[in-house]
Amino acid sequence: MSEVFDVGVIGAGAAGMMCAAVAAQRGRSVVLIDHSAKLAEKIRISGGGRCNFTNTDANWPQYLSQNPHFCRSALSRYTPQDFIALVNKYRIPFHEKHKGQLFCDRSAEDIINLLKAECALGGVHWRMPATVHRVARQRSQQHDRFILETSAGELSVEHLVIASGGLSIPKIGATDFAYRIAKQFDVPLIEPRPGLVPLTFDAAGWSPYVPMAGIALEVDIAAGERKSRGQFREDLLFTHRGLSGPAVLQISNYWREDMAISLNLLPDLDVGQVLVEQKSAIRKAIGNWLSQYLPTRLAEAWLAANGFEAGARVAELPDQQLRRLGDSLNRWQLTPNGSEGYRKAEVTLGGVDTRALSQQSMMVQAVPGLYFVGEAVDVTGWLGGYNFQWAWASGVAAGLSV
Repeated sequence: MSEVFDVGVIGAGAAGMMCAAVAAQRGRSVVLIDHSAKLAEKIRISGGGRCNFTNTDANWPQYLSQNPHFCRSALSRYTPQDFIALVNKYRIPFHEKHKGQLFCDRSAEDIINLLKAECALGGVHWRMPATVHRVARQRSQQHDRFILETSAGELSVEHLVIASGGLSIPKIGATDFAYRIAKQFDVPLIEPRPGLVPLTFDAAGWSPYVPMAGIALEVDIAAGERKSRGQFREDLLFTHRGLSGPAVLQISNYWREDMAISLNLLPDLDVGQVLVEQKSAIRKAIGNWLSQYLPTRLAEAWLAANGFEAGARVAELPDQQLRRLGDSLNRWQLTPNGSEGYRKAEVTLGGVDTRALSQQSMMVQAVPGLYFVGEAVDVTGWLGGYNFQWAWASGVAAGLSV
């Protein structure tokens, strides 16, 4: 005999626990299923272990989707201020780190404990660790149900919420479960790909920049087509294989294969113009002059990579060379050969096509009772708490509907 519940939620991460808690506190009987023995590992490791749990500025323009207005409904009905109120209810100390990004003062464990407590308030039933082997739809004249064959026994639910996430960070348990269920029920998918991920370059072309590994600085970065162009001012990090840091993670969501990215390493200084106009008054070597504005190791390596002697006097260099140096710093264009992939990606772009879902409830319009929430859906936010806010908002939308 099946155990019978009103609602089954598969995936006990941010969106799944939020959905289960909201539904259970409405009086629904809810079973929450997860294949992992460790609860909410993605929350636990996020934000350097302190969980960047929302962004005060989160709104629909900061999200990428093939259907960009889809997320407006859920985000407007459950805002960052709503989640902050929940954090305050549990007296969790937090701080704003940068550009609206809110982090726990102590540990991400505070957010996990908050979600567990909210689930407990509604009496959520847990099946964890439990593997879902098969999902079937059982149809009758009264109403349809979903039968879940799991390692913890057979479960029968009226509403089924898929909150199992995307493909990012497989070492903590990411799988393609959500996409398999979508395909089983003929729900269309937008091809998934790694998002918020470091970008890589071919070894030979990158060799001049290897000496810069470990250097970080604030830059302007841009990529993408005119209608869907991303532009950010964030910190860039040079690595042995390519580029990382918040600037590159942000732009990776907009980057496509064979597309160049544009970087301005000194966004507040027109290097070529200043050098040419002030040339006669600059008594320094070019290396010393550039080290006023860039880390010395970067200045020296950059000059070497672009064919300049660091000891050459600025006043003795031709205007054309000075302008070329300025262009290399203010208008650096380069084409990645790929990314570090899902193992380093913080999120998964693409997923369940939102055009198949109700924006109010997250339910599949052609399959009543089936819902997708969180990262499984083709809605991806910027770096900085936006993806957790989507998890909370989409989880609440489904939790209020089931």
